Amino acid sequence: MRFVAVIPVFNNKGTILEVALETRHVLDDVLVVDDGSTQLPEAFAETLERNGIKLITHPLNQGKGAALKTALQYCLEAGFDYMIALDGDGQHSPQDIPRFIALLEKKAPLADAIAIGIRDFDTMNVPGSSRFGRAFSNFWVRLETGVNCKDTQSGFRAYPVKAISQLRLRCTRYNFEIEVLVKALWGGCRLLEVPVSVKYEPPGKRVSHFKPFADNLRLSLLHAALVCRRLAPWGFKHLTPQKKEESPISLWKHPIQLLKYLLKENSSPEMLAISAAVSSFFACLPLIGCHIVVITYVCLRLRLNKVLALGLQNLYMPPFTPFICIEIGHFILHRQFLRTMTLQTVSTELHLRLLEWLLGSLIVAPVAAILSGIVVYVISHALNAKK
Repeated sequence: MRFVAVIPVFNNKGTILEVALETRHVLDDVLVVDDGSTQLPEAFAETLERNGIKLITHPLNQGKGAALKTALQYCLEAGFDYMIALDGDGQHSPQDIPRFIALLEKKAPLADAIAIGIRDFDTMNVPGSSRFGRAFSNFWVRLETGVNCKDTQSGFRAYPVKAISQLRLRCTRYNFEIEVLVKALWGGCRLLEVPVSVKYEPPGKRVSHFKPFADNLRLSLLHAALVCRRLAPWGFKHLTPQKKEESPISLWKHPIQLLKYLLKENSSPEMLAISAAVSSFFACLPLIGCHIVVITYVCLRLRLNKVLALGLQNLYMPPFTPFICIEIGHFILHRQFLRTMTLQTVSTELHLRLLEWLLGSLIVAPVAAILSGIVVYVISHALNAKK
């Protein structure tokens, strides 16, 4: 297989040459994509050319994602199987590149896997924001794909060129790396993880182009869009040949095995907490006569634990939860609570109470989801610890 290292750069004047040259010592084919930099070393292009490093330049800054898209198109036309992306700020060590190559040659010779470099955060100067961001991102990718990746925000990764080139990728900034990872997993690419080192400069020396408000907003909107797409009833385009999986339906002939399968399905504390939160949220909404159908559908699409979700939704059955929602909704609309509410009056005046129920549920449902998720996580984590 043919591998190429890709280094997107934007104003990393103090580190880019060292990273590029060290990468060239490790791998013959190296591509640097200058994303409209205004601060680069003197004779930068000449130095790269003299050392056999390809350079592509964007006239204006377009974002890291745009630089990787440019590199992807170049790699496709040049016939490379994998492009190994690493940052130009010195955070990643080019000496880890052989780890990617060895793993991919052994486990993904058909170029059907995306390999992620799992950064070692047991090192100096790791920002607290990076630790939180990684955990937060890992949670959402797990929800969107059902795949547990330990470092979804790592920019040190190997992309299967032909497979990724088939994707419709819209993001051009830091959110590109989440979009391409999720859509690649949806398309059937396998996930491989490679332990890598990481280097963070002290706060005063660190050069980062991540914009906390703008980029976090982009990531939040992207995750919302990806979850909605995951819930859509149509499937995903296959990027690689798919292996036929044994369907759990065949277990209907063995009810006990079926029950064991359903009980163990995505039964980690995190996934059980998500199942509880999703169940509680939808159980509080005025989905009259449709709660079980909606919760089952969402659990199927997100690969959640259906046994827990369907069992927990019974806690929110009428009349208690609807009464609370209606009272809150009535207070929102009329600035006073409904004082003459009984099961009989609510049933006869249901058409008048639906708006109040809906408004109240928009407050009760998120609270119930958060509380249920926390309780289930704590209990599940405690039980796992005892084991």
